[in-house]
Amino acid sequence: MEILYHDDRVVVCVKPAGVLSTDEPGGMPALLREALGGDIRGVHRLDRVTGGVMVYARTRRAASDLGAQMRSGRFRKRYLAVVHGAPSPAAGQMTDWLLRDRAARVTRAVPEGTPCAQYAALSYDTRGTAGPLSLVEIELRTGRTHQIRCQLSSRGLPLAGDRKYGGGEDGCALALWSFALAFDHPRTGERMAFTRPPDRLPPWDLFHTSKRTLYSLEKAAIPRLCAR
Repeated sequence: MEILYHDDRVVVCVKPAGVLSTDEPGGMPALLREALGGDIRGVHRLDRVTGGVMVYARTRRAASDLGAQMRSGRFRKRYLAVVHGAPSPAAGQMTDWLLRDRAARVTRAVPEGTPCAQYAALSYDTRGTAGPLSLVEIELRTGRTHQIRCQLSSRGLPLAGDRKYGGGEDGCALALWSFALAFDHPRTGERMAFTRPPDRLPPWDLFHTSKRTLYSLEKAAIPRLCAR
């Protein structure tokens, strides 16, 4: 576990792939309490198989403030994914209606109007290609379970290492990483941004993923979706 920043209101850390982000035995909150002591409260989630940058609140008030920022759009998160194929167009937006199949533990893209389906939206930009694979930068506009994996796979762009959604046997872990986030500090209001590229393991080692080559969260590199 890597801690990027902490004070009496928040802690920003790097969740390893394979570790729960939720408050369960062995999950990130428990590990952070062991390392730092005090209260640790979750404000967003990552799937167990997804690693990357996360922020946790250290007081109830901080958790409430960060939650409000998520609802208003001030809290911003970006991901990197390595996919099979190349998005066309190279940059744009994806919108779908997603339905969670709890029995099969997968999310499916379904027609609008399907009972219980939820609207899902993301923006993306292709950052590089290497043979049959592409590096894609993603900003979520909604937070549905397995949203990135489902939306990309439904367009014939399954993530490398994602056997559940058609990625096949790629010999690597799921290629999805939370690489950057930005928020206003709950106490000072200062804008804070953190970036942590993935470790240079397959398939990330096929691409340039240094901080200098990735977009800043404070730049409008990926177009914002209109409010729905």
